[in-house]
Amino acid sequence: QLSSVNLYLPSPPVPSSDPVTVTTSKAKVEVHENTNAVLSCEFRTEKETNPRVEWKMRGKDVSYVYFDGDFTGSFKGRASIDGATLTLRGVTQKDSGVYHCEVTARQDKIKLGEVTVTLNVLVPPHAPSCEVPETVMRGFSAELRCKDKLSVPAATYSWYKDNKPLHTASLPEINYTLDPKTGTLKFKAVSKSDEGQYRCEASNGVGAPKSCAGRHMKITEFELNMTIVIALEVGAFLFLLSCCVAICLCCRRGCCRCCRSEYHLLKHNLNRIKERLNKGTSHAVFFNVL
Repeated sequence: QLSSVNLYLPSPPVPSSDPVTVTTSKAKVEVHENTNAVLSCEFRTEKETNPRVEWKMRGKDVSYVYFDGDFTGSFKGRASIDGATLTLRGVTQKDSGVYHCEVTARQDKIKLGEVTVTLNVLVPPHAPSCEVPETVMRGFSAELRCKDKLSVPAATYSWYKDNKPLHTASLPEINYTLDPKTGTLKFKAVSKSDEGQYRCEASNGVGAPKSCAGRHMKITEFELNMTIVIALEVGAFLFLLSCCVAICLCCRRGCCRCCRSEYHLLKHNLNRIKERLNKGTSHAVFFNVL
């Protein structure tokens, strides 16, 4: 009697269906200005042996960096590619942005893979632009400004008076405030001791700090212009004269009770102003009379 035997044959291997895989060893790249930047892009395909590699830069618009085996635009002559890894030489701030590496494998089941690399180009400080008022009257407010628009990351600011650093903290004994982020130095009310040479320094940790040229701020005393003083004295004279005329008319017509003491006081002050104006005395007369 024959016995049955079941034979189990191994099933044939299933072809791999792994899609094209694209990776990077460094998703964020930071380099100094005028140096080289390496943007890593590595891929693995299922079947394709000669995949198509493209690089794009995404800013306000999407533009090609590497397309159809060649570099485009400003990248020509200063970029190279090894496999899919991109190297940019002599980068500037304009090269900062988000880059996309795309690998197309036409023979693979899933034909497209991509990875993103962010490039940030660091820029050392430049000499900041400084605004320092030439003259400020004592007791008045003043504002000094400092700005470096080119450094990356954004600069922080320090102010110096006669080459001595000013405090950024609010202390009871100082009459100013200094914002290191905006570079603004504000005085509530300047005094003679605030006169001197001021300069601003910008720093961001990338390169050496840079300063603007020192500028002198002069504190002046408040002085009345003689034309204004004479005009005020003449105005006071006319005012008192009109008061005298009004009192005289009122008394003569009997429409109001006349106060002789007030009338004589106004007349006396009027005569004093006339005498001082005739003698051409200083502006102190006006204040003494009033």
